[in-house]
Amino acid sequence: MTSVTSPAADGATARPGGAPTFAVITGAEVQQALQGREKEIVDLVEATYRLHGAGDTVNPPSYFLRFPDRPTSRIIALPASVGGQVGVDGLKWISSFPSNVEAGLPRASAVLVLNDHDTGYPFACLESSIISATRTAASAALAADWLTRTRPRPTRVGFFGTGLIARYIHTFLAGTGWSFDAVGVYDVSEDSAEGFCGYLRQSGAAGSGSQVTVHRGPEELIRSSDLVVFATIAGEPHVTDPDWFSHHPVVLHVSLRDLAPRVLLGAANIVDDVEHCLKAGTSPHLAEQLTGNRDFLDGTLDDVMTGRVDPPADRPVVFSPFGLGVLDLAVGKYVYDAVARTGHLRLIDDFFHELRRFG
Repeated sequence: MTSVTSPAADGATARPGGAPTFAVITGAEVQQALQGREKEIVDLVEATYRLHGAGDTVNPPSYFLRFPDRPTSRIIALPASVGGQVGVDGLKWISSFPSNVEAGLPRASAVLVLNDHDTGYPFACLESSIISATRTAASAALAADWLTRTRPRPTRVGFFGTGLIARYIHTFLAGTGWSFDAVGVYDVSEDSAEGFCGYLRQSGAAGSGSQVTVHRGPEELIRSSDLVVFATIAGEPHVTDPDWFSHHPVVLHVSLRDLAPRVLLGAANIVDDVEHCLKAGTSPHLAEQLTGNRDFLDGTLDDVMTGRVDPPADRPVVFSPFGLGVLDLAVGKYVYDAVARTGHLRLIDDFFHELRRFG
């Protein structure tokens, strides 16, 4: 393995003679490239959503690998291509094995492969659980901003589910200027709830003067929050009463399967991509199956950002992001460029071997 200085952080490098190179970027390097850059990453995610809305991306359906002997587990492939200044193709390969938590491991693990725009050669493999959590959190923070521009800015946030994704979302909210008078916490695991509160206390992330409350149940959390974040591992809806949302909060429905269809039918619904979100048993997919149409959808986040849709203030507003591979690619390319600029991009010597057509 060789450490080299990349002459330009704009895609795959090449050795003398034109042989393509292949780099491996570790989780520590990913975290170092992203840490403390919340505003910059949110801007990048917004720009990527706008590219997607303008048709300058390719984002095919995600592919789910499921296992008859492990029904709660899955591995998902997200192929994608981003145009514009990013100009990269690639694939995220992310697994979700909930039983990992009992063994002391994170539920999700992932890698991201970046492919050169011109040759198609893969030029980097990055540890991607951090990239995935980062783009998810940046998307949530971006949605929170745009969906509250027509109403008073929320001062009470509630986290339903307190794992890694919840922590990243809170970090991105705080890193993009949000502060809250009250932070509510609920998790079916008391240990997880307490661990999240420990993160808030130790990092000072709750903000000076913020009151942190561990709620006894879901209803109490939701009714006491103006901004509700769902970040669970729920496989089917478990929040069924629309009346819990009668105070018209903004809901970041990141985990996608928490809300019963009738909750969505009483709300304004914003998604990241219609075709992607209405599948795989998500709450919006179940609402479509129940009603036989998509009339309950108000539009996409890009519709909101471009002014085609105005989120109402007299109903709950639910943002359900399926998670687009183009966001992973944009953030992954950002990381690759940042590591390349340090001069410590680690290349795998002779990763590509058969480079002569006739031997």
